[in-house]
Amino acid sequence: MKRTYQMSRTEYQGLLKIASEQVPFGIYALEKKDYAELRADKCDSITQLKYLTRQFKSQGYKVYSNGR
Repeated sequence: MKRTYQMSRTEYQGLLKIASEQVPFGIYALEKKDYAELRADKCDSITQLKYLTRQFKSQGYKVYSNGR
């Protein structure tokens, strides 16, 4: 089930901080122009994290992730 919310940039930055704490090793958000998507893609290896990051960047997204 997908849900869409509107919020200010300040609220979004706060939400990003919380999301980054919830995903210790993986991708927690994507951003493209006026669109942002919170994710919880947890990775098992640095190779998997790099692969996912490259996939999203090739689609034009800015990727927010936590690595080791």
